Amino acid sequence: MTAPTTATDVNQPSLEHAPRTGRRMSWPVLLLVIAGALALTSIVRLITGANGITNVSQMSTALQLAVPIGLAGLGGLWAERAGVVNIGLEGMMILGTWFGAWAGFQWGPWTGVLVGIAGGCLGGLLHAIVTITFNVNHIVSGVAINILALGATRYLAPLAFEGHQGGSAKQSPPVDSLGHFSIPGLSGWLDTLNDQHWFFVSDIAGLLGGLVTDVSWLTLIAVALIPATWWILWRTPFGLRLRSCGENPIAAESLGVNVYKYKYLAVIISGGLAGLGGVFLSIVANPFYLEGQTSGRGYIGLAAMIFGNWMPGGLAIGAGLFGYTDSLNLRGGSANVHALLLLGALLLVAGAIWLVIRKKYVKAAITFVVGALVFAWYAGTNEVPNQVVSATPYVVTLVVLALSAQRLRMPKADGMQYRKGQGK
Repeated sequence: MTAPTTATDVNQPSLEHAPRTGRRMSWPVLLLVIAGALALTSIVRLITGANGITNVSQMSTALQLAVPIGLAGLGGLWAERAGVVNIGLEGMMILGTWFGAWAGFQWGPWTGVLVGIAGGCLGGLLHAIVTITFNVNHIVSGVAINILALGATRYLAPLAFEGHQGGSAKQSPPVDSLGHFSIPGLSGWLDTLNDQHWFFVSDIAGLLGGLVTDVSWLTLIAVALIPATWWILWRTPFGLRLRSCGENPIAAESLGVNVYKYKYLAVIISGGLAGLGGVFLSIVANPFYLEGQTSGRGYIGLAAMIFGNWMPGGLAIGAGLFGYTDSLNLRGGSANVHALLLLGALLLVAGAIWLVIRKKYVKAAITFVVGALVFAWYAGTNEVPNQVVSATPYVVTLVVLALSAQRLRMPKADGMQYRKGQGK
């Protein structure tokens, strides 16, 4: 039997009747929510005087920090949409950082990009063999990939980098830049508008200015991969078959889909995307490989994917949020995080009001109390400790996942073991 080519062939048994939790937010509503959050942030900026929370430099740094998280999350989305849990994203990113820098300092940055992607694909292939062919538990395999990647790069780094100028046992020689660009005229105009510190308008200028100022070419590629992933997975027969493997592989096999092939392709692509995130760290964010430079971004990327409900658009918002909080470490950290305490308190109070409207009084009371405590923290202090600033991205990750848990709907067969011919 040949593989189906229309949406209805595979969609009916595996996707169309899959249970959903909650209603999907429409684009107009989503844009309205984003605008409301930005307006509230602008009010906080005016009250606290912390203009750095929405300036162009802050947003540009946030974008740079969001890209590797987004690429790791995008890799996780590809794998899990095919039914394979990929906890090994961190290890695949580590392979991308090492291979990218190793090839980059010898043969140029673009060669480093390709070799780094190949390094991530290698990790993805290993994960696919272990989980798909040998049916090893996906979590166990992913953790093993992370440990193996860390050990392999730690062993190879001294062999590859020592003896070269600028290299050491833990750091590669510098890699040439891929180049940056700014949109002439628009970048300077938005920067000037942002410096006026007007309500809302200057904040939008800061957000947009960060997207068009000193942007790496690899950032542009990474951003383009988000709509490309959506189009491939939700608008092509290939994507439909791949997603059917993550929803109901037995039904997909009965309709002629080669489940093993699609799972392998998805996990290898997943590794390549995570490897590209690692390349970004070792060529764009820093022009060299440095041991430990992923700093858990593979796990945060996985959290961004879950926050985004296994959808590219939601993933991008999650990556942007985590990238923004991470950027607070680099630019005006203590003052900006202190200002964001007020923003957090206001958001919690708004959430409590929304829960009251929905007649969830116990949750509303708890949310209001937490919001009051956060406001008391803000009002009773002038700054926050540096330890709090460093922990902010991870705390936000946990809070966001906790608040969004009830609306999540993972692929139905995600993480389940499957063997060819199982449905016969």
